Amino acid sequence: MEWTLFGLFLLSAILLGFSLVKSYRDSKVEKKQIDLVHVSMMKEINSIQDSIRDIELDIEVVINEAGIQLSPERKLFMREVIDLYRRNYSIESIAEKKEVPETEIEQLLSPYLKIKDEGGLVANAN
Repeated sequence: MEWTLFGLFLLSAILLGFSLVKSYRDSKVEKKQIDLVHVSMMKEINSIQDSIRDIELDIEVVINEAGIQLSPERKLFMREVIDLYRRNYSIESIAEKKEVPETEIEQLLSPYLKIKDEGGLVANAN
């Protein structure tokens, strides 16, 4: 009887050891997978940052070549106004929010205004 209990205890200790080794190996594999995902995400983030940097440089070159001189405050103001317009704010609400006359907002947005029924005019011209 004692030998049976000792055998069962020994068997359970061996199974516990195998279980611990297997879980250790599984955790190493999982850690490697997480590291691979992390590395690929970091590469993608770096790639996006490089693209953004290139776009910023391209914009700077275009602005310099066009001879447009805008202060940083004016650029920020224009960016905010255009962003609000593209998020479907009305010109009146943009003017109210920025505390400027509506005519100034309209002039600023004139190159960006969407012309409605533009396709109909071209189709009827034929």
